[in-house]
Amino acid sequence: MGRGLILGIESSCDETAAAVVERGAKTLASVVASQIATHLRYGGVVPELASREHLRAIVPVVRATLAEAGVSLGDLDAIAVTSGPGLAGALLVGITYAKALAFAQNLPLVAVNHLEGHIHAVLLQERQTAIGEPSSDSPDAQSLALVVSGGHTHLYLAQPSAGTWRYSLLGRTLDDAAGEAYDKVAKLLGLGYPGGPWIDALARFGNPHAVPFTFAQIKAKAHLGGKAPRTKGARTAPIAELDPHFLFSFSGIKTAVLRYVELHGLRAEAEARVPRMLVAGHPPETREDALALCPQATLDLIASFQHAVVGDLMKKTFAAAEAVDPERILVTGGVAANRELRERFTAEAQRRGIRIAFPALALSTDNAAMIAAAAWPRFVAREFAPAELTADPALVLGRQGTTDSWT
Repeated sequence: MGRGLILGIESSCDETAAAVVERGAKTLASVVASQIATHLRYGGVVPELASREHLRAIVPVVRATLAEAGVSLGDLDAIAVTSGPGLAGALLVGITYAKALAFAQNLPLVAVNHLEGHIHAVLLQERQTAIGEPSSDSPDAQSLALVVSGGHTHLYLAQPSAGTWRYSLLGRTLDDAAGEAYDKVAKLLGLGYPGGPWIDALARFGNPHAVPFTFAQIKAKAHLGGKAPRTKGARTAPIAELDPHFLFSFSGIKTAVLRYVELHGLRAEAEARVPRMLVAGHPPETREDALALCPQATLDLIASFQHAVVGDLMKKTFAAAEAVDPERILVTGGVAANRELRERFTAEAQRRGIRIAFPALALSTDNAAMIAAAAWPRFVAREFAPAELTADPALVLGRQGTTDSWT
């Protein structure tokens, strides 16, 4: 083994990313090519366009990463790539290129679950912070991980085991992910894409208690006999053994926002807002700028929506923490960059005396440094990908009631 350098490649959705990480603890370079401009006009990710953009970007992104890190392909010890979950075509671009590089350089290839990567984004952040500094907090501690993004809302118990990690699924969304609800509500209200940063910025200027959104308690459906309901989020993992108190559902609040907009005549106002958003270019920073884009009633609606979503995430995460008594909580994924979420989760954790950690903002959204970091313990354990590795858009991390690390 050389320096322990792993080149990570991530292409699961709409970011083409590469990074070089040393021994899962030090990022030498991380480059991300975003596709926001491509998908902006559609208000969401178009899978075919995403695949084409990955094809254009993958080679220059990897070259730029190696140059920034000051290393060559010959200096690497392994290549890691996201194998799922994600968009099939997008995943295949990264996997095909990673396999070609690994074959050409005679390097081992490590397949990484995208969700595991998000968990390791926090661990990487902690290891990088701890370099050269004494710390009483060990990154390798049993953790309750909330992975919350545009495509995922999952609760895992992450446990270090013999140098690697085991994951037990505790809870998940049955339909929309939290970040997906953000994007769809933002599109409904005529806001920019992606919707999360717009809603988070505008929510500061509204009354979070103006619209009383609520979440009903999810109950087991007797007619399903413990099987997963026929919803998008539940297709890939049975929920029979999951505690209903740890299950999420965000399709209802999305519908509630739609009904509120229709009942209060905000539809025309929202449609008129689109050109103003394009001119603004980025979320406002002052109340005056916010009011120039949205009336106070819309700002109150946005603030109430965000307050309710963050509150539901908090309620179920801390309920799970009481049940499994982890050493700390990790909150990661794109929605973990949300200002209100970080503030409220941190305050509640302090009140309960539980340690909590978040990734840096650059590590919250999709990136390849987290993929390379997650690959390190697998590389040490020689858990290499087979030659027939291909994309698995519905790849599952862990199983309920077990400690499987890979399925």
